[in-house]
Formats: sequence, C-alpha cells, structure tokens
Amino acid sequence: MDPRLSAELEFAALSHSDFVRRLYRLGLRRDPEPEALSNAVARLETGTLSRASLMRDLVAGEEFDRLRELDDAVAFAAWARRAGERPRELRSGPSSDERPIEICWCLSRYRGEPRLLDVGYAFAEPIYLAALLRLGASSLVGVDLAEADVPGLTRVQADLRALPLEDSSFDVIFCISTIEHVGADNTRYGVQSGSGGIDVALDELRRVGRRVLVTVPCGEP
Repeated sequence: MDPRLSAELEFAALSHSDFVRRLYRLGLRRDPEPEALSNAVARLETGTLSRASLMRDLVAGEEFDRLRELDDAVAFAAWARRAGERPRELRSGPSSDERPIEICWCLSRYRGEPRLLDVGYAFAEPIYLAALLRLGASSLVGVDLAEADVPGLTRVQADLRALPLEDSSFDVIFCISTIEHVGADNTRYGVQSGSGGIDVALDELRRVGRRVLVTVPCGEP
C-alpha cells in the first residue's frame, strides 16, 4: 500500500474528537479546553473546518511559537552538553521572555553530576521539567514553597532561606527565575514567604550545593 494512503486511512479512522485531542497534545503538548474541543469537533462535523486547517491554526499561534522557542532551547542545550560547550550571548524572540535563554544556559552547563537540585520547580515550564528528567541524574530533587506532582523528582517543600538539607548534599543546583521571588508578594502562586532575605537564600544554596547556577529575569538588552 502507498504509505501516503496508509497514513490517510490511519487518521481517517480517528473520530473528530480523538483527532483534536491528539493534535493538541502533539502540537501544543496539552489537552484542548472543553470549549475549544467542542467548537473544533462541531466545525469538523459540519465541514466548515478541515483537519489540515485546524493543524495550521494551532501551529500559527503565539502558544506554539513559545513552545518552539522553549523546545529549541532544550535541543540546543543538549547539543552544547555533547559538544562540551557553554554558550553565551543567547537570544530569544521579541515576543518571548527570558525563559528560553535561562533554560538553555543552565541545561547546557550540566556535566553529568549525580545529585541535582532544582529550585522553584512547582511552576516551571513542563518542557524544562521533562528535560531535567532526561538528564539522567541519579538523584533529582525539587524544592519549592508550593508543591507539584512531577514523576521522577523528589519533592521538598521549604523556604529557600532555611533549607532542610545537609551541607554539600548536591553536586549542582539550578535556580531559574526564582531567587527574585524570595521575600516578595507571592500570593499569585498560592504561597507566602515573608519579606527580605535574598542574601540568606543565596547563602543557603551555596551551603547545600557544590556548584550553583542562578538566573534572574533579564528583560531587554
């Protein structure tokens, strides 16, 4: 059978609902909102929208553009690790923020250390968390005031200014756009952390980690 026909029949066998769900998970790496799913299925059923047009609309949006930037950052960091590079002067698109730069900068500097601590994992980008898991650290721990379920990561709920961790218990620490939240108003994240103490938090990170990689929002050049 012609491989093109095989592919066409494979996808034709999917219901509109299953197709939309698979497309969202593949293109945007998430499930569609109930309203978006219902609307897409209704239009596919009436013929006012084709499956190819739905695909085009998903990958032409801002959400996909940001996903691509983050994916590019993770991929480039993987290349840098294999090549022994530590890239500098990284860039992200004008419609993005500093996160692709920070993620690439930290991930590219990982050198196979067995004990890895990530600070502020609870609200981290899923692409970044998946990349952390793929690093292969024998001990991967996340610390945050909030909690999130990340399979393969040991969770510690704690304030950065008083970490319940032993001295030099980690070979490397990643702290991406988190240190600036210490002592700030964090009610939008569902947590409170008092006021002040970034210097204390930095001292704690140096106490528990042999090597500490910290990034903060950089904004425009």
